[in-house]
Amino acid sequence: MRFISLFLLALTALYGKCSSDSVQESLDHLTGKSTDYYEFKWPIRRVAIVGAGVGGMIAYRELTEAGFNAHIYERDYAPGGNWHYTDEIPVDAAVPTDPDVSIGDYTPSLPPAGVAFPYVEEYDDEEQNKIRRRAHRAPKPVWESLASNAPAPVQQIREFPWPIGTPWELPNQILQRYLRAFASWHNVNVNDRNSNVSYNTRVELAEKRYNEDGEEIGWTIIAKTLAQTGSGSTRATWTKENYDAIVVATGRYNAPNIPYIEGVSEWANRFPDQITHSRQYRHPQPFANKTVLIIGAATSGGEISREVVQRAKKVYQSVRPDKSPIKRFPQEALLRRLPQNVTIIPEIRRFLPIGPNFNEGQVELLNGTVISGIDRIVFATGYRYTYPFLPHYHNSSIGLNETSPEVVYSPIVTDGTHLRSLYLDVFYIPDPTLVFINANFGMQSFTHAEFTSLAIAKVWAGKADLPSTRELWRRYREVYKERKGYGRHFQFLGADRTREMLRFYLGWLNEAAVKYGGKQIDGMSQGLTQIHAVWTKARFGENFSANHSLNASLSLLGSDGRDNAGYTSVQGSESWAQDAVYNDYW
Repeated sequence: MRFISLFLLALTALYGKCSSDSVQESLDHLTGKSTDYYEFKWPIRRVAIVGAGVGGMIAYRELTEAGFNAHIYERDYAPGGNWHYTDEIPVDAAVPTDPDVSIGDYTPSLPPAGVAFPYVEEYDDEEQNKIRRRAHRAPKPVWESLASNAPAPVQQIREFPWPIGTPWELPNQILQRYLRAFASWHNVNVNDRNSNVSYNTRVELAEKRYNEDGEEIGWTIIAKTLAQTGSGSTRATWTKENYDAIVVATGRYNAPNIPYIEGVSEWANRFPDQITHSRQYRHPQPFANKTVLIIGAATSGGEISREVVQRAKKVYQSVRPDKSPIKRFPQEALLRRLPQNVTIIPEIRRFLPIGPNFNEGQVELLNGTVISGIDRIVFATGYRYTYPFLPHYHNSSIGLNETSPEVVYSPIVTDGTHLRSLYLDVFYIPDPTLVFINANFGMQSFTHAEFTSLAIAKVWAGKADLPSTRELWRRYREVYKERKGYGRHFQFLGADRTREMLRFYLGWLNEAAVKYGGKQIDGMSQGLTQIHAVWTKARFGENFSANHSLNASLSLLGSDGRDNAGYTSVQGSESWAQDAVYNDYW
């Protein structure tokens, strides 16, 4: 070994002007180490899954079927993730949101340093306990009347098909019961008493674990369980467990994004009850006979507007032009769902200094127009990617810069608009024992989770080959170029790219099954192509011709509707139309 080491040093000196990758390839060849595939530093047996939505539960199914010891952590008291509707609303979000994106919808609550686990604290303040429990479980951003934008044959787990005759339109309450039934089928429902599932338990910290020689040997998770022990008392219990790998399946709708606009913080500090984020919306009744300003017109903003306008005195919808560098769908495709009695206005420049009454405040728009008489403001401005329990993988100083500084951990989250350093948007390239499920938008999460979860299980079990780290970075750089840089569009798949992605998984995983044995996966049913088309055409209607009222509003946004040139009707098979219908950017 000493001879080899000396030879390697000489080789490094000889090839000093070559790339480090070239030298490393030579070293790997001499030492007999393969450069073709990734080799894990430790065996993977015990896995933590963070989240019991559809992605987390499908991951649990695939991992346990493959022989892994998997444990689910879910901060809510029931499974279903985003589809667990309750009338309870989340705690107020900061207005604007903190520029440090590592601060998500909660600040990790850790026990005092040096304590023995499990560590317990008791709380007796009844009112504070209500807030404490609400912040801990984080009620989901679903309103009472919300229905899925995908039909039942599309939004289903293939192992668990909907009963024949199920209506295509799925109210959230039906989806909630469907997912709880799936949870029961796999023994992970809240009443199944499965010791491998922890409800009311929030992961506070996940970090690397090292041996006495300083070598990485896995992960450690500190989690906090909050339980009501009496009419006014609550108990917090912290636990610490070791794992070999982590699946992050927390969804995309946790940390609200409220942008900085001049003057908005003063308004929010003075009148906190009049300014909310769309995640707190449940019913239209509180907006009856009010003048409402809704900021944003993507999925949540548009659909909430359609409901609120039926009761409100007036609804303003503030919209900014879509500046995505990749082609998705015309912005008008979303705006056409707005009722004609909604007033579309441009982006907001600033909130002018406000007096003693909220409805006397004035809002200046980018075109110089000033509006007033507003009673309520709803920020429907989406969410940020953030994982408070993974603090080492956030770096807010980078923003949209292409490259990151030399750091120990390659950042996953920077400005919150996208995720970095992930192969297939799943595997963390520097260490693929950390993976993410359903981190994209513009795809069907019920289906996508099945393919990604099987890939994770096969790779971790040694039943599918993952390319070398060097090759993973090379492929990642190609994706970066294809998606035209970082930004919110970076996580968007859409109909065409989703089909390409699923075809890739199909070939990769089934080829691996032939090579190593194990489970194969079926492609998507050909009948879904017709279902997508019928559903999309029904959502758009027959006529996509110019709407004079809408076009007048579009001129305020710097658009004249010419993005729709040639689209006088929708057949339903158009990818751009399906992307608009299935748009899940809230």
